[in-house]
Amino acid sequence: VIKRRAKDMHVVKVYQNAFDKLKVYNKILRKFKFEDEDICFMGDDLVDLPVLKRVGFSACAPCSLDEVKKEVDYVTKKTGGSGAVREIADLILKTQSKWQKVTEKYYR
Repeated sequence: VIKRRAKDMHVVKVYQNAFDKLKVYNKILRKFKFEDEDICFMGDDLVDLPVLKRVGFSACAPCSLDEVKKEVDYVTKKTGGSGAVREIADLILKTQSKWQKVTEKYYR
């Protein structure tokens, strides 16, 4: 299911069953030549904390562990599966003044 959804979204690479998320995160940084400040990461559990503490913008849904909510930059208003990721994407686009360009084709 995850691979099919990733393909539909044109996601280039998917890492599944990654319990050492920091190791995979570092691999992604090297592969795609990103810096920490270029990355937004959403997580909800203790295994996500090492990455959440490194990225440029960290977020979680309100149902996340309290320990995670204390560490992130933003806790979404929407719950997981009900628009939390969309909320973050919209927030980033608007903060970077890209919202109008991305949505203008829908207003014609």
